[in-house]
Amino acid sequence: MKRVGITFLALGAVWAAAMASAATTVTLNVVQIFGTIDPAKVTDYTGYMAAVNLYDGLVTVDKDGAIQPLLASSWEASPDATTYTFHLRPNATFHNGAPVTADDVVYSVKRLLAIDQGPSYLFKGVLGPDSVTASDAHTVVFHLQKVFSPFLATVPLIFVVDSKTVQANVKDGDWGQAYVADHDVGSGPYMLESWTRGSEMRLKRFDNYALGWGKDPIDNLRFVVTNDEATVRSLAASGELTMTSEFQANETYTALAKMSRFRVVEQPTGTAFYLKMNTQVAPTDDLHVRKAIACATDYATIRTTIYPGDALAGPLPAVFKSDYLDTLKEPSFDLNCAKDELAKSAYAGKGPIPLTFTYVAGASFEEEIGLLMKSNLEKVGFKVSLDPEPWNRITEIASKVSTTPNVTEVFFGATYASPDSMFFTQYDSAASGTWSSMEWLNNPDVDKMIADARATTDPAQQAAIYKKLQQTIVDLQPDAFLLVQKVRHAMDKCLTGYNYVPVQSFDYNFHNYSWTCGN
Repeated sequence: MKRVGITFLALGAVWAAAMASAATTVTLNVVQIFGTIDPAKVTDYTGYMAAVNLYDGLVTVDKDGAIQPLLASSWEASPDATTYTFHLRPNATFHNGAPVTADDVVYSVKRLLAIDQGPSYLFKGVLGPDSVTASDAHTVVFHLQKVFSPFLATVPLIFVVDSKTVQANVKDGDWGQAYVADHDVGSGPYMLESWTRGSEMRLKRFDNYALGWGKDPIDNLRFVVTNDEATVRSLAASGELTMTSEFQANETYTALAKMSRFRVVEQPTGTAFYLKMNTQVAPTDDLHVRKAIACATDYATIRTTIYPGDALAGPLPAVFKSDYLDTLKEPSFDLNCAKDELAKSAYAGKGPIPLTFTYVAGASFEEEIGLLMKSNLEKVGFKVSLDPEPWNRITEIASKVSTTPNVTEVFFGATYASPDSMFFTQYDSAASGTWSSMEWLNNPDVDKMIADARATTDPAQQAAIYKKLQQTIVDLQPDAFLLVQKVRHAMDKCLTGYNYVPVQSFDYNFHNYSWTCGN
């Protein structure tokens, strides 16, 4: 009996130790496929969701939009704001154990500029191939070609790759694109474990991460690709799902909130929801047509019933706190206004005006908005063709004026913590050809104001420019300004650490999360 007692005690100790060390897995659904994990090519929220976990930049951003150290422990700028020097942490390593050096940073910038995709457009005319140098193994210097006031805010988007591994896998001068497309060459908190395109991605914790790990870290991440509401509810009911995407229907949040293990977390964001209108093709090339569409938009129903959010008066959400935000009037729903504007257009008097209207296929709330818009627009003289498309298809058709629909439902949030992100990325001619700039505005006055704001480091002067710029954009009506998104997640009550960050998907860096219920 004594021997048996000792055996059971020993087994109990083993079981307790095993439970204490059991890995914690967080399963999150995403509504778009991961198009790429190459940090030089990412552009959308799923791409950045992967990048911010697999890769580190020199600096990062906190929930208040403030720049924080990451691979760089400190930095300084020259008095004329054209030279920035970053000092690297000596203990940072890539996932293969190689140290992160200044040469890796230099190579990563050269690679980003050479591939000319992803966030590279931000640095055109600001950085050249030889603008970044390594003064020693842990010091890197950026020599800007001109003053660029949002520069530090854009640095978090420069993710650092393992230059030796990438260079060893270059084929035909491709800067390793074929290899990095589906291989992890980063130093971030998580490593790529597996990726089934269009279905799911799995990441595992990098034990030797330079910033270390706090109490109760998340060991494994599983991203499941689905925008089907029934599937999300089923995953939750089965116990698989830990956290929903931020783009679920109201009914799904309500259903999960009724399950004892979930809570719904809601926070204000810097993400706006627009009807982006192609200003270069008929009939939305006519200002009066665009104004008619804006007047025929039932803002209150959309933001209170279909997809709850805050009012949006112009291109800039209120998270960018400044005295120039309260100068715009909130748009209102007025079918008589829509009819009057349409009557002033060049397309009036020729029968129903054809209009293509696109939204993300499978997103039920976007379909509801599309149906509402079709009903209202056809009351005032349009013939609306609803064309739902998968998100990856929308990003493709947005690359050309001729294939960009008249109207597209698009969420866009700050790519970096500056109003410049909302203005330049959507409205500057140099940024045309992406899903975020489906307006194809191409307006020289807008371009000049954006350039002038970038060239000054005087906050008062910059604010005056932004005040005029936002009014100009509203007057040109390239968008109907639907709402400011309130990010909502249904998440397991044991999962803590979520805070909205006003930069792409930086709030899904799971190094900042904890599993508080133990194992």
